Amino acid sequence: MKELFDFILKFGNLNKQQVDFISNKAIEIHLSKEEYFSEAGKIAKQVGFVVDGILRVCYYNNKSEEITKYFIEENNLVVDLESFDNQMCSSSYVQAVTDCKMIIFQRKDWLELLQTIVGFDAIVHKIISRALIQKVERRSPLVSEDATTRYLKFLEIYPTAVNRIPLSYIASYLGVTQSSLSRIRKNIR
Repeated sequence: MKELFDFILKFGNLNKQQVDFISNKAIEIHLSKEEYFSEAGKIAKQVGFVVDGILRVCYYNNKSEEITKYFIEENNLVVDLESFDNQMCSSSYVQAVTDCKMIIFQRKDWLELLQTIVGFDAIVHKIISRALIQKVERRSPLVSEDATTRYLKFLEIYPTAVNRIPLSYIASYLGVTQSSLSRIRKNIR
């Protein structure tokens, strides 16, 4: 729980009563490797915080190929925001890449926190804004670069994750085949 509050308090202040109220709504869960946090075709019902582990957001394109959009590491919130906020079916999967320890909030509890704690909505807005900026910063350079540069950028963005993520997921994220990625890795060593 400490990790969650260390994270939240970077974006605003909470008193002890507010921290206790949040703690009472929090549920600690464990996701096994390859288990889904949320799924395409279903409505997202929870907000999570990654204490330990890595998740990925992925979807299937019109050729039924699995595409990894991005990864979510420790000390980050995870939610399919559009599905969660608008109560509509998601188009993406959020899947555990490794075994994960998470703190989650059910939708009704999260909404209660937002309505009850003065200033919590502003804190959450700052967290979401930061996440959206990070997402754009991480994806934008990957669009126009060659495969080797994209891989080097990946290493820069996810320095502690590279040895914990299967090559097939990294290749999908970079938009290259697994054999191409293996060649790239061999050439830069």
